[in-house]
Amino acid sequence: MSAPLAERLRPRSLDEFIGQTHLVGKGAVLRKMIDSGRIPSIIFWGPPGVGKTTLANIIANTLHAPFYKLSAINSGVKDVR
Repeated sequence: MSAPLAERLRPRSLDEFIGQTHLVGKGAVLRKMIDSGRIPSIIFWGPPGVGKTTLANIIANTLHAPFYKLSAINSGVKDVR
């Protein structure tokens, strides 16, 4: 069975990510941090569907870092530890 359409169409790179060009566009502050490989702790906040998880996944993939996905609704402190 193939992945849902939304998952198949999800951007996989910063160049494919639409919006927030002041952060991830060419020469933007977050883009420079990602390109340098030096990312501080970041909290993405916003309503569902705006790209928080997608951007976090792109950053992790770009930096070859592990990506752990937790839902605040279904996960507790035990899961985070």
